[in-house]
Amino acid sequence: MERAVRVAEQALIEFEIAVETFRVEVENFSRLHHQKLGPMYARLDELDASIAEARAARSGDPEDLRLAREARAAVLPLPGVEALFDDWIDSDGLSPEAAAMLTERPVRPPQRVRPSEEVRRLYRELARKAHPDLAREEGERKRREEFITRVNAAYARGDEGLLRELAAEWEAGPVPAEERLSESEELYARLEWLAQRKDILSVLARELEDSAIGSMLRLAPEDPDRLLEEIAEQLRGQVTEREAELAELVQ
Repeated sequence: MERAVRVAEQALIEFEIAVETFRVEVENFSRLHHQKLGPMYARLDELDASIAEARAARSGDPEDLRLAREARAAVLPLPGVEALFDDWIDSDGLSPEAAAMLTERPVRPPQRVRPSEEVRRLYRELARKAHPDLAREEGERKRREEFITRVNAAYARGDEGLLRELAAEWEAGPVPAEERLSESEELYARLEWLAQRKDILSVLARELEDSAIGSMLRLAPEDPDRLLEEIAEQLRGQVTEREAELAELVQ
């Protein structure tokens, strides 16, 4: 029974590492998509409005005028409450950008959707060693939860240097007491808790995979950063086409 608990614990930790890794990629992709491609989408909206207005000015047709008004209204729509707070909140609460603004600290956004292979290796090693699910005593669990929160934040930014510092900090920290699994009732309770935790993670994993960004990431599982570049190339081509069309209309 003790062996079964150990195996279940390690399997759950590996599953949680995989889910957290994908969650970071989803949030990084969303953030970088907004930062890098947002201006291109805005430029396309502006060009579409200008093209519609040029056509309406030429034709004077009521339908063209209506389409022009709709296109212009779409350039700067009034944001709803959700949109206003969309970039301020992520799965861990306040986003790094929002926290930096409120504390007047500089923000370091992620440089890539997927952190480097070395960063991923460091993260996996730390998560396996310091995972809160390995704790039995509440104080030790809280210490691990606080530490893993810092590890997750460093991983999300792809900060290799900070992860190395955290690894050294963990090695220098207090050695957890040897855990003792004894009574069968305790072991069964532990297995039941692990099963419940796995069910929760499975729901989260499905939600991430079924999300719009998750679906996009599944199109490029090996190189999500390249996917951003491909989308950018397509948008640049669309901008060039729209600019040429507008130039012809206003001649």
